[in-house]
Amino acid sequence: MNGNTSWRAANTALLSITAIEAPIVVTSDELDERLAGTMARLGIRAGLLERVTGIRERRLYPADVSCGEAAAMAGSKALSESGIDASDVGMVINTSVTRYHLEPAVSAVVHEAMGLPTSAMNFDITNACLGFINGLQTASAMIDSGQVRYAVVVGAEDISPMFDRTLDRLANQPVTRQEYLDEFASLTLGSGAVAAVLGRADEHPEGHRITGGVGRSGSSHHGLCVASAEQMVADGRGLLEHGVALVGEAFDAAEPEWGWSTGVARYVFHQVSKIHMAALVERTGVPWSKVPESYPVLGNVGPASLPMTLAREADSLEPGDRVLCLGVGSGLNSAFCEIVW
Repeated sequence: MNGNTSWRAANTALLSITAIEAPIVVTSDELDERLAGTMARLGIRAGLLERVTGIRERRLYPADVSCGEAAAMAGSKALSESGIDASDVGMVINTSVTRYHLEPAVSAVVHEAMGLPTSAMNFDITNACLGFINGLQTASAMIDSGQVRYAVVVGAEDISPMFDRTLDRLANQPVTRQEYLDEFASLTLGSGAVAAVLGRADEHPEGHRITGGVGRSGSSHHGLCVASAEQMVADGRGLLEHGVALVGEAFDAAEPEWGWSTGVARYVFHQVSKIHMAALVERTGVPWSKVPESYPVLGNVGPASLPMTLAREADSLEPGDRVLCLGVGSGLNSAFCEIVW
């Protein structure tokens, strides 16, 4: 049977959301310069990266910053902005793709660095670029059930190690044109950190109510993008075609229950490129004027890209505004989450 999963949050509010950009700016022009020899050999014109993706720059971390430390920094800032004390947090969920080892979970580093109490649970949720939405859903369920009072959802992506290896491979090895294109998506990635604090809506009328969302799986396409710490190989055309179709199918199926085609103040998409954004806007039929874009200056920051975009929009939202967060991630999976501001 084909369709969406649907979930409702009964008593959860978003109390704060904070994004911290990585400090080192790398422009697409700089990447063209570094790969000039390879591009000339393969007959690829300079400027292709920015022209196709719309990404002018992305941000990276220095070698002495870990993703756990960056996530903890965002988490502590979000706690400060929410007015919630670290001692009251019952759970921290890390949603990063980035990890430097298989265990322990990155959340353990975040927990310690944030100075959270021993009573606060910590664990990772990883689901490619949908991890943060899945984290919001899980935290909402835990708060609604009464298991925790406050939860922090964090994510930090550090693509520098893979980025450097990819550039070195493309610049110095005899790659074919197809091999170059297979790794093209790696050049769109960026680094950054984000965190959200969630609590009980009945205790925080000033908070932004999380109402729920839907999910939809297209797992027959799980081979379209496969990444390791060393390399990411992606079928760009396949990801665009099947990813947009999956989001569109989920959006259409959700319409009778959720009514997302009208009355929404902001549609916050996972940020990939201008081609993907245009295709998603066309498929869903939502107004461009209600779709914020962060990819031109941040690149694709994986699961952090959607919440970082939301954080950049937060000050412009008014009480009562409906905000729909929606995305697609390798798998393929699609997930939506509505927040009433």
